[in-house]
Amino acid sequence: MKNNIFQQLIYQLVSKLFVFPIYKFVFKGHLIGSENIPQKDSFIMVSNHGSLFDPPLLGHALGRNISFMAKAELFKIPFLGFVIKACGAYPVKRGIADKNTIKTACNKLSNNNCIGIFIDGTRQKNGRVNKPKQGAALLAFKNQKILLPVALVNSHRLIRFKYCIPIFSKIVIKVGKPVPPPRSASRKDLHSLTIYLQNNINNLIG
Repeated sequence: MKNNIFQQLIYQLVSKLFVFPIYKFVFKGHLIGSENIPQKDSFIMVSNHGSLFDPPLLGHALGRNISFMAKAELFKIPFLGFVIKACGAYPVKRGIADKNTIKTACNKLSNNNCIGIFIDGTRQKNGRVNKPKQGAALLAFKNQKILLPVALVNSHRLIRFKYCIPIFSKIVIKVGKPVPPPRSASRKDLHSLTIYLQNNINNLIG
């Protein structure tokens, strides 16, 4: 209980003191579809991925404490490791099937915490969903949690330079309607739902 309260406190401090001014004043952040965000039950947020700024921007804009997978190496960095862990992030080892990561994600969902998954697994240069993985659909089935498709517009080109002067793009976050978990864990159902999520997010991007 104390850990949850402490985590919420750290999350709120980081969100309001650091993320808010960057989201609102630097990138002129704008949220569309807030009525689609569940306010009580936990869910699995799935989105495109174009920038390292995506996790804090999404967590702040959606107004829910969303735990993202983070590279295991980041947890070894002084202070940064403490902050991202306190905010609910959990480590993932790239390139291997990490059962501990899946177990952690399931535990968070069972404790009514939301998790965030970038459905491509890595940043995309064009900012769209190109080669989605089926992990989000599988987690949704295992935990019987809804999936919330979210699109970040301009995430892949937030900062550009012209004559060495930084130009900041406007970030727009669009939230789609919640999607129920797949009917089964069969390859067909997981693939079908994953493609549906891909098309849903890309249509939101426009």
